[in-house]
Amino acid sequence: MKNKKTYIGIAIAVVLVFLVWRFFSSSVGESFDIFADVKQGSFRVEITSSGELEALNSVEILGPLEARRFRVNNITIESMVDEGTIVRQGDVIAELDKSELFGRLDDKRIDLEQSRAQFEQIQLDTSLVLRQERDNISNLEYNVQERRLVLEQSQFEPPAIIKQNEYNLEKAERDLEQARERYRVKRLQERARMVEISARVRENENELAQMQEVLEKFTVKAPQNGMVIYQSGRGGKIKAGSQISSWNPVVATLPDLSRMRSVTYINEVDIRKIKTGQVVEIGLDAFPDKRLTGKVTRVANIGQQRPNSDAKVFEVVIEVNESDAALRPAMTTSNTIIVDRIEDVKFVPLEAINVHNDSINYVFLKNGAKQEVLLGLANLNDIVIEMGLNEGDRVFLSTPDWAKDAPVKLLADLDGKRRKIMEETNEAVEQVETNQSEDRTERRRGRQ
Repeated sequence: MKNKKTYIGIAIAVVLVFLVWRFFSSSVGESFDIFADVKQGSFRVEITSSGELEALNSVEILGPLEARRFRVNNITIESMVDEGTIVRQGDVIAELDKSELFGRLDDKRIDLEQSRAQFEQIQLDTSLVLRQERDNISNLEYNVQERRLVLEQSQFEPPAIIKQNEYNLEKAERDLEQARERYRVKRLQERARMVEISARVRENENELAQMQEVLEKFTVKAPQNGMVIYQSGRGGKIKAGSQISSWNPVVATLPDLSRMRSVTYINEVDIRKIKTGQVVEIGLDAFPDKRLTGKVTRVANIGQQRPNSDAKVFEVVIEVNESDAALRPAMTTSNTIIVDRIEDVKFVPLEAINVHNDSINYVFLKNGAKQEVLLGLANLNDIVIEMGLNEGDRVFLSTPDWAKDAPVKLLADLDGKRRKIMEETNEAVEQVETNQSEDRTERRRGRQ
């Protein structure tokens, strides 16, 4: 009886071990088999890249442009509102250092006082000089009258006396005429001096008034409502303590947040596919649930070197269709540009595609077949199957256990064409994978 119980226990243990082994072996086997259905329908060819939001239009906030007229070339920013501050028209944005212009202003006041003093002095000198000339003319007029009277009274005198009196009258008349001409010239000279010094006074007065107007512009105010964005310079963004040039006195910008654009960069392989007017789906890293739309408005004609990479990229500008109060400049965007749309085609995930001898593309079907396929266009996730599969077929996304020794079921229509097709397809698939990797890297950098 005791042995019987022992045998029964052993049998139960063996059965339990067998069941556990079957359960776990089945579970493990199934865990590596991942399937996907062959889908048929609309297929989008798209290019994805990360970008950065900018305002479509913005107004520059300028310091005093006229400062260079008064030899003030570099201006220091004493204080400035924080970047991102929402301001209204007329609000103070920044205070600029006025000390250098104050010095010029004091010098100009001294010049004005000196020119006014010179004007008064010339007025006095002119009055005195012209009075002397007028007195001289009066005396000469009396002398002429006296000589004429003497001549009239000498009619009965000897001819020599009469002749002498005539000469004396002529000389007196000539002296009077010369004095009158000298007076006329003196008046012109003194008037010219007065005009010159009065012009200098007006010039100093105008410059002083202009300096005072420019001085008011050293308090920089917002020309309209908006958000303050610091201007970037050689040493980074302009802030309190930075210097701006009077030749380009941009302190900050006020972007129009009602209209935004996303600026992105597309690699040189894909740029030929990008055209203005293409539809774009836009995502925001800051708001993952928010989806926007846009369109390509500009594609650069000249490429540039990508930072920390040998790849050449081209700038692409995407205008955002929607207006959203949550949008801010410098936000990171993910841009999906719809390059093409194909209707009624079959497609599978890229992970389902395998390659044999660098020339045969194939998939593993759930029914155990190793089926060759003809590939078409690809996007970031899927690829079009032009031949070899039917809608509803199930393919492996992983490599099944039976795959090693199974032969590939070839397509008769592809004999002699596989090498060329394979090269073109591999180039497309590799480029898509490269784009995916670069996009993920860029987005990680943007989040950091």
